[in-house]
Amino acid sequence: MQIQTPDWVKHAVFYQIFPDRFARSSHPHKKLLRNATWEEWEAMPTLQGYKGGDLWGVLDKLDYLQDLGITAIYFTPIFQSASNHRYHTHDYYQVDPMLGGNAAFRALLDEAHRRGMKVVLDGVFNHSSRGFFFFHDVLENGPYSPWVDWFKIHDWPVSPYNGEYPANYEGWAGNRALPVFNHDHPEVREYLMEIAEYWIEYGIDGWRLDVPFEIKAEGFWQEFRQRVKAINPDAYIVGEVWGDSRQWLDGTQFDGVMNYLFAAPTIAFTAGDRVDLAQVQGRSYEPYPALSAKEYGEKIQALLQLYPWEIQLTQLNLLASHDTARLLTIAGGDRASVELATLLLLTFPGAPSIYYGDEVGLPGGLDPDSRRGFPLSTDWDGEIFADHRRLIELRHAHPALRIGDYRVLFAEGNVYVFARTLGTEELIVAINVGTEASRATLTPAATGLKTQPHRQLFGASEYGWTGEGQLILHLPARSGCVLGG
Repeated sequence: MQIQTPDWVKHAVFYQIFPDRFARSSHPHKKLLRNATWEEWEAMPTLQGYKGGDLWGVLDKLDYLQDLGITAIYFTPIFQSASNHRYHTHDYYQVDPMLGGNAAFRALLDEAHRRGMKVVLDGVFNHSSRGFFFFHDVLENGPYSPWVDWFKIHDWPVSPYNGEYPANYEGWAGNRALPVFNHDHPEVREYLMEIAEYWIEYGIDGWRLDVPFEIKAEGFWQEFRQRVKAINPDAYIVGEVWGDSRQWLDGTQFDGVMNYLFAAPTIAFTAGDRVDLAQVQGRSYEPYPALSAKEYGEKIQALLQLYPWEIQLTQLNLLASHDTARLLTIAGGDRASVELATLLLLTFPGAPSIYYGDEVGLPGGLDPDSRRGFPLSTDWDGEIFADHRRLIELRHAHPALRIGDYRVLFAEGNVYVFARTLGTEELIVAINVGTEASRATLTPAATGLKTQPHRQLFGASEYGWTGEGQLILHLPARSGCVLGG
């Protein structure tokens, strides 16, 4: 079977937005909650508090995102919910009124598309919430509810709030706030498929699927793909799967997954023994222990062999998300770790995804701390921001960095060097994670390049080609570079 994935994803740079925390608007079209009392924007976030970010605010920030070079936005859930993260869905057909409702989303989607930017929404199809009307009917009417078979109810009475009593129904991860759908029920399956179709017809460009591995109903994700792609063959379907994802990436289900198998070794290599284990241990990925260049190269080459190349090019690559601590905090505040990891992110096959605020050096520990308000410009780290802009610009300028071959050239000690090649375009990316300057000598046999890239496109290094075709690289401590023709 020939695997087909959306071509636009291969060239995209994603930006992940947690809507309550990105931008609070004073938009003239905003009708509700204009004078609400929100948590202070700069205060540390809480598990239940709202800061009042909305989609009108995102609309106001599109100039900023476009200037940064962002071409696609992935939103964590935007549908009506009684939680600041909105993974407790009340109504799958209504954008939360706190975010501006369907009117704000319509305006944002249209303006994003006018600018050539794609929009991907978060689909929470494994479970709903206690406030979901169908489940609320069960709470009111018990076994007499027509919706009773839509959920996994074990006994009566159900207890949705009082922890002194058993819930008597299945909640995701044992959480009674998140009643799990009965996906084997044909009407449940049809209902969820129709939601997916509705928003694709509305104009969204794809779905990011929350905990899709929890849905075990036979053929569910195959049908999901068929029905979504029937409406828009270029729609992007990306799953939240943290580990080996081959069973979902066979070409019949997802186009990619959130690539934590890239994030973990990249952080372990660039941050090394700076990693704050309290921020990562017991999580669903392992950016530790520290890796040498050789070990990193082995992990990356194994990752690139795991899936078909067409799938590799539509993976959603990341360094952090709303489910992790931010890299700056994981690395103990070490700016170089962020800059080096970002260099590897923006030069890797697949679509890079930047978690809002990471581009300006926003810190944050585990949830809820990783979901802080986007900082005022006076609190930005200008060097991290400049690096992001330059690397995004470089990626857009060079097709080889997006869809070119990836080949490791040198991986010894603290120095890692690889080539991205596409036709006659050849680029060399080199990185030294050590605390001392390092030198690497690459023979013609090692590089296998047809050309001798002679321009420094990014970073600060000293390099030269000998008459015998050897490349001699001098890399300052904790630095990286990109060489091109």
